[in-house]
Amino acid sequence: MPLSPQTERFVLHFGEMGSRWGVNRTVGQMYALLFLSPQPLHADDIAEALGFSRSNVSMGLKELQSWRLVKLVHRVGDRRDYFETPKDVWEIFRILMEEKRKREIDPTLTLLRDTLLEPPKGESEAYAQQRMNEMLELIELTTGWFDEVHGLPPETLQRLMQLGKRVQKALDFAGKLRGRD
Repeated sequence: MPLSPQTERFVLHFGEMGSRWGVNRTVGQMYALLFLSPQPLHADDIAEALGFSRSNVSMGLKELQSWRLVKLVHRVGDRRDYFETPKDVWEIFRILMEEKRKREIDPTLTLLRDTLLEPPKGESEAYAQQRMNEMLELIELTTGWFDEVHGLPPETLQRLMQLGKRVQKALDFAGKLRGRD
């Protein structure tokens, strides 16, 4: 199954971006192919389309499943496993954020909280703890915000994100009004 030039360009780009996002190129390309596919694909389809070995595809699919970015589906009368991505891009975004938080942010929060329980030994440690505390406060603020918006319906989240600079203007205007009181 040859890829169209447009699909190939997207798949190759996603492979390059994958390494920046913490997955290898193969996994990024597999995800891109599944994302663009109108129907679920089985491992042989993926291996053929991308020119990867079957074992490489199998390992990549396991990684994508561990990230919850692909799900296993079956077809009546076919014993092979097929894979697809969630259809809703907001759901994909939500899953990515949850997984990134679980794998990267939560361990950092744990380390910071545990470290800050220990009393500093000297001036340089006190300074280091002050800086760690600032980081902890920032991460807790952003994860708190994430928790609040996480449950919003996609339409509401999209409207919230589209507000962008208008929120800043409204806050600036409200601050000016309060300054006049």
